[in-house]
Amino acid sequence: MPDPLRIAFLGCGFITRVHSRNLKRLGPMIAASYASREAAKAEAFKREFSGVSSYGDYASAMADPRIDAVVIAVPPAFHLDLTLQALAAGKHVLVEKPAFPTMADFHTAAAARDKAGRVVIVGENDHYKPLAVTLRKLLARDTIGEMVFAQITTVALRLKRAGDWRNDEAMAGGDAFFEEGIHWLHLADSLGPRIVPDSIRGFRPAAARGGVAGDRRHKSMLVAFRYDNGAVGSVSYSREIPSLFRGLRLSKLSGRDGVITFESNGLFVGARGKGFPQTYHPGFRDIRGYQAMYRDFADAVRRGRAPEMSLERAMEDQRLMDRVYATLES
Repeated sequence: MPDPLRIAFLGCGFITRVHSRNLKRLGPMIAASYASREAAKAEAFKREFSGVSSYGDYASAMADPRIDAVVIAVPPAFHLDLTLQALAAGKHVLVEKPAFPTMADFHTAAAARDKAGRVVIVGENDHYKPLAVTLRKLLARDTIGEMVFAQITTVALRLKRAGDWRNDEAMAGGDAFFEEGIHWLHLADSLGPRIVPDSIRGFRPAAARGGVAGDRRHKSMLVAFRYDNGAVGSVSYSREIPSLFRGLRLSKLSGRDGVITFESNGLFVGARGKGFPQTYHPGFRDIRGYQAMYRDFADAVRRGRAPEMSLERAMEDQRLMDRVYATLES
């Protein structure tokens, strides 16, 4: 068995806890350490997740020769600077999604990656989740024939508190759709057919009358687009609309020979098309795709290859996102 990939998390918040819970299921493949601007917090994470080391600042983790790679798990405003520091220190990098606020930042990071000869993966876990893999397989088998519609729905009532950094667009890189809806835009563009960039349009509903206490962001967006196979699609995103059973959301891929209906989080997929109707349960063990993402990262580092969610692939998402906001302004 190869030696574990020795990583250090830069930032000890909510998303680092999510990653760490998933890493425990990978066994000895990854050895995690933790860095925070608060040494006590880093030490607490190390104890909670049986980590290797803790650091009271990010620079110490990046300077440690025992660390192979860092996971940048802080607000997007700090991603580029920490990515450049890590690459200069000879570390591989996993940078959380959204990776960077602007396309220029992506190009800067890519140039630094190439100069350092290291792997940079963008933490788009939705690319790897069993739901996305199942949908790609069903479309590749021509299950529903010629595709007509893709209707992806992700609505939920999940408001942020007043002090949450996501309320600060300079810190988060943008509103709720930019910061979290980008996962769903990527899902729509990763099914096999690709979104034609010039076709995409964003439509933002009016803000709530009187506003919402605490959560000051724009929280809803509808995105419409055309695929390169002639189908058309939409993503309906909101974090201010109550959903069925506080989280159940249904989406559809419709074709001329059938329809695929799926729970947007990945609980089930139903396909009625060529042949008998089928129900699939893509997988609960890694329902959000974090474990598959880390497997890809570790293998890319060991083999010196590009990961599936490379900077270049993430740039394609950024190009679509830029177009969404450009059409809002016009």
